[in-house]
Amino acid sequence: MAIKLRGDDDTYFRSYSNLLHAIIDFTQTGRIKLMHINGLNNRQGERYNRMKASQWESERGALHQQNWALALKAESEHKTVIILIISLVTLLVLAGALWIIIIHRQRERENEERIEALQKMVDEYRSAPATRESEIADSSVLRSAMLKQLGIIKMVAETPTEQNREMLRKISSIDGKIDGELVDWGNVFGMIDNLYSGFYGKLHGKYGDILSPKEEQIIVLMVAGFSTKEISVITGQTTSTVYVRKSSIRKKLGVPEKEDIVRFLQS
Repeated sequence: MAIKLRGDDDTYFRSYSNLLHAIIDFTQTGRIKLMHINGLNNRQGERYNRMKASQWESERGALHQQNWALALKAESEHKTVIILIISLVTLLVLAGALWIIIIHRQRERENEERIEALQKMVDEYRSAPATRESEIADSSVLRSAMLKQLGIIKMVAETPTEQNREMLRKISSIDGKIDGELVDWGNVFGMIDNLYSGFYGKLHGKYGDILSPKEEQIIVLMVAGFSTKEISVITGQTTSTVYVRKSSIRKKLGVPEKEDIVRFLQS
């Protein structure tokens, strides 16, 4: 039996061999050898230590597996977050590109409509010059025609494409000489006088000696409601130059800093 046990578990058998020897010696001699007891204690201690080492190894392996699983989970979550961020950025870029395309097409349609309107006006001016001369005595018709002309100028100023500029030159050259300008300024000054109670005549009569031609052009366009950018298009100047000339006008006319130039002149 002992041989069978030893074959099955030699370590287990050896841990109790000293105890068996001690019992046999005690029954034979009546004495107990301490070496057998110490051997038993040592073997039991070794067995306990091996068991604890095996337990620690198992726990360490389980902890390693747990850490590895957590690392995989964290890596997976990190990849998921990156994919979500990339997807979100892609969607934002696509949405921005789509919005730009829509706005661009909308502006193209608006430009096409304005070009068609300008072309129609050019055709009307070319096809019926005699009619305009016969109707000039009618003040309401004259005012309507002037407002239409002023509207054309403003339309071009809002969308200053080269095609629109060329159409404005064609319209302006029908009734007068433009001398390289976009408009016939003599005609524009006349329209401002008729539409705004002789504004240009009064301005030129009172301040013509101190104002330059460009400054007078800026003022009459301001009266007609043109913005600084639109004025720069029609007068052929940069926006910054228009601002500088406005400051010069304010100084020459003695307009207070917080007061509007047009209101000052109309008061």
